[in-house]
Amino acid sequence: MIDHARDLASVRDATDRLLHAAATMDNAAMEAPSRLPGWNRGHVLAHLSRNADALVNVLQGRPMYVSAEARDTDIERDAPRALDVQLDDLRQSCARFQEAGAEPADWSRTVELRNGVTDSAARVPFRRWVEVELHHVDLGIGYELEQLPAEFVEREIDFLTERFADHPAVPGISLTALEGPGRLVWTTGRKDVGPVTVTGRSSALLGWLAGRTRGEGLTVVDEGVALPVLPAL
Repeated sequence: MIDHARDLASVRDATDRLLHAAATMDNAAMEAPSRLPGWNRGHVLAHLSRNADALVNVLQGRPMYVSAEARDTDIERDAPRALDVQLDDLRQSCARFQEAGAEPADWSRTVELRNGVTDSAARVPFRRWVEVELHHVDLGIGYELEQLPAEFVEREIDFLTERFADHPAVPGISLTALEGPGRLVWTTGRKDVGPVTVTGRSSALLGWLAGRTRGEGLTVVDEGVALPVLPAL
């Protein structure tokens, strides 16, 4: 069962880590490329602020974004701002998200996100946690996949393998995490092709599934079989 209150606390902790790390930058560093194609670090912080407000909309029954074009326009508008303005906006938008999450609500209800995607309200805090953790890595300021909390990594792999399950462009894949006394195993992709057996540390599995790496640190056990190319999320 999803514990939305516990996830909200995890979002707050992850946000504090990100804000503390981002405060070590300067305005010039904000203009440097992030690890996301076409975005500098200002774009990443602007997106995180607007995403927090968008998820408040979701929790309060409004459309997540007015439109895809408006979402992109807002990010481009906010990306060039000075670091102190960015950080103040991020603090305030994250506080608004926490306040919305603290309101009495039916957490079992279904909510609508972007592009017609639906989910339970209880999973919205986890979705925000994903945004904060992965985009902290995307900033390229010293926070790496290997530093992500173990619980987060396991749950995000659960989430991503669920998303790729039965995807027509993804062959059957069996994923095994190498660390820990009881190695975790996930399966995803098509049931009629494969499975391709892939092993690696959980952080490397997550990086590949989330499109942050090309599979560095992973091993395909099957002789002569290449690591599958995953479609964009």
